[in-house]
Amino acid sequence: MVPVNTGKIASKASLSEAGLLTASEPSPIRTERLKGTSPFVFICDHASNRIPQSLGNLGLPESELSRHIAWDIGAASVTTKLSRRFNAAAIYQNYSRLVIDCNRRPEVFNSVPHISEETPIPGNVNLSVADRQKRIDDIFTPYHDALGQILDDRAEQNRESILVSVHSFTPVFKGFQRPWDFALVYNRDPRLSRIMLELMKADGDLILGDNEPYFLSDETDYTLPVHGEQRSLPHTQFEIRQDHIGTPGQQSEWAERLGNGLERTRKIFSQ
Repeated sequence: MVPVNTGKIASKASLSEAGLLTASEPSPIRTERLKGTSPFVFICDHASNRIPQSLGNLGLPESELSRHIAWDIGAASVTTKLSRRFNAAAIYQNYSRLVIDCNRRPEVFNSVPHISEETPIPGNVNLSVADRQKRIDDIFTPYHDALGQILDDRAEQNRESILVSVHSFTPVFKGFQRPWDFALVYNRDPRLSRIMLELMKADGDLILGDNEPYFLSDETDYTLPVHGEQRSLPHTQFEIRQDHIGTPGQQSEWAERLGNGLERTRKIFSQ
């Protein structure tokens, strides 16, 4: 697990005067295999539960920052294994979605959540316009600018790009036991998702979600609408239930299962 910060929330005055990230802190984006030969480009928007040092721990105990509210548990490991299998580019967002959710449009209410599921986030309450803008400027914008540049570079090199965004979801949300093992999420371009759904249905051993428990929406989602739909790139979003990928062994098993599915999907898609 990515280590979380401890300590109190930084004062509003110090946040307004200083930058959000120090020079010693990681970039908002981490990449692997950018020169890989695969057309697949794997994206992990919620890879980390890291909090910038200037924000302390957002007023939360470490037990809360270890939960799904702070990141997509298991998603980064599955992304890494898929990247390795295909020799494919992988792009990871390096800070917790509690700081700013990089898969949400900055103007929507839950971009910087005051409450996540049923947990209040004290460090996100009563932010000044300037402090909210710092989160956009220092985390959201650099992440998406870098992702956009990677895709621009691939296009200039006449390289095919198929975007796969890797997420995970909690088995229980506000008391509701979610029945799905795995889901594919899409909006205007369902081609890749529908092929893979049909292939996985034929395997017969999973309860599959078709845009469940989430669906891709212009009103909230950002990554695939902007980098996939607007560029007319084939894309899909994986949602894996977190109790299936909580251990290294499970993560390897699911990376193999999903890798096999992607191989078959691409063959059909390319015909």
